Parts: sequence; C-alpha cells; structure tokens
Amino acid sequence: MINVRTRYLGELAVSAQGLGCMGMSHGYGTTDDDQSIATLHHSLDLGVNFLDTADFYGSGHNEELIGRAIADRRDEVVLATKFGFANRLGEPTRIRGDAAYVRQACEASLRRLGVDHIDLYYLHRVDPQIPIEETVGAMSELVRAGMVRHLGLSEASASTIRRAHAVHPIAALQSEWSLWTRDLETDIAPACRELGIGIVPFAPLGRGFLTGRYRSVDELADNDVRRNQPRFADGNLHRNLAIVANLEELAAAKEVTAAQLALAWVQHRGEDVVPIPGTRRQRNLEENIAALSVELSAEELAAITATAPPEQVAGTRYDPTNLAFVNG
Repeated sequence: MINVRTRYLGELAVSAQGLGCMGMSHGYGTTDDDQSIATLHHSLDLGVNFLDTADFYGSGHNEELIGRAIADRRDEVVLATKFGFANRLGEPTRIRGDAAYVRQACEASLRRLGVDHIDLYYLHRVDPQIPIEETVGAMSELVRAGMVRHLGLSEASASTIRRAHAVHPIAALQSEWSLWTRDLETDIAPACRELGIGIVPFAPLGRGFLTGRYRSVDELADNDVRRNQPRFADGNLHRNLAIVANLEELAAAKEVTAAQLALAWVQHRGEDVVPIPGTRRQRNLEENIAALSVELSAEELAAITATAPPEQVAGTRYDPTNLAFVNG
C-alpha cells in the first residue's frame, strides 16, 4: 500500500492528493450512488482523506451523497465544499457573493452534508458585483461561528487573492492546473506562494483527456459536459491527441500510465500543491493514488512539460460563457 503523505494548505493538513467528487453527481454522464459511496470509502481506507464537493454539483445531490458516505467516518475526513453559484442546474448562471447569501449557502451545505462544520469553505466563483472584501468578511464570520475552519477561493486572480487574504487568511486556491492548462503559473501561483496559500488543482488530468482514454467525442455520453468544451470539439480534439501520444511514449518508458505521469507532473509542482483528480471508480482511484509514488527527475519533468507547449493546445479550457466567470 502506498504511504499517502501529508501536505499543507496554509495551516490545514490534508492528504497529498485529494478526491474530486463532482463527477459522482454531475457533468460526466450517468451516475451510480452505490458505486460512488464505495469509492469514497475506499479512498478513506487508502489514506486519501481530502474530499472536494460543492453545493452546485447535482444541485445539492453531491453534498448529500458525501454526507451519507462519511456519516460514521467524519473524523477521518478533511471536508471541502464551495458556494457561489446561486442557480440550480439548467437555470441561467448567477453568481452571488453578498454577505446574506454567504451564511445562507453555508447553512444549507451543513444540512446537506449532515455535519456541524466544514473544514475548507471556498468561494466557487468571484461575484463581479460584490467587493471581495464583503464576501470574505462574511466568510470570516462563519469561522468565528465555528461553522467553517478554513477559507478558500476558486478561479480567482492574483489581485483578488491579495485583497481577500488581507481580510482573512486564505488557506487554499482551487483552480484548473494540468499539462494543458497552465494559466496560473505566471501571476497566481507566485502570489499564493508569497502569501503561504496552498494550491488545489482541479482537472489535473485535463478532464480525463490526458489519460488517453478518449479518442473521439462520440465516446462521451450525450449529457457529458465535455461535449460542449472547446478542447474536445472536432478538430481541436484530434490536434490535442498529439499531446497524449507524446505523453504515452514517455509513460511507457517510465512503465507507468499516461494518467499517472500527467498527475505526477502536477504533484511535482510543489509541496504546497494538492491535486484533486475526480473519479467514481475504484480502479481509477487506485491508479491515481499510485502516481504519488512516481519520482521524476528534472530532466523527466522538462520532457513531460515539453509534450504540451501552451501554443500547441487547441481550444480554450471553457466555452465563452463559462470563461466569463473566471475572475481576472
């Protein structure tokens, strides 16, 4: 069994890899609650204790699912959830960060999760109409009330992170970071490191693409959100397969899978980095955890990086509508 080390997000100790739970309720085709709960239990058994959810995933279903899974294992879990999307699935997107909504959303999440506190509470997206100082000020009241232990932001710019941290310590920034999404490396990651804020990369496997398991959009379920994402679109997908081919060649030489090599690359970005690959299948979970034992030399890291030059990645990471909700 792999020894899953501890890393720190600010002062919050978590397993060096987390488990992203969104796909158990939302986004990636059919769902299976029993399968998901078994995977959640297996994650805890293997030492991955950092579970990530949000009130938006499945319109609350994901939090309820996590609550059921951890009901008798709460003390084993570092529980993270997010708020900010004030709409249900299928409704026009609304972001809210006003003080009244902050407490309302947290109370609702606590009920769905069936817990008395949340270990890490993120603002899912920054509300462009509300000063970040108001939002984080209200979030800090949750800490004082004992409802939340640590605060986080998601998809925030460097300037927003600095303003937020001046109001209350921010433990973690959650943003997309993988071989083919490296936007945060220029300004955001340095700002986090200057302030002692941990980084939680979501989609570290390029929404599954970097695993090499997808060669055509036809392999995705009709209700899979990736069908509407530019990098999976006709033309772009086939161009991006060149990245996967190069990654698979390096992985074969290393005697690991492409998924493990891509994930190990993210794990090696720093001791303050805790990726949260998502899956609802135990075999994928085990494959991901095994990436923690993959050691990479400076030369190997450079070779992996070279498989995905930013200028060769075809398509933006979101469609224009969702890209507009990324702060900064």
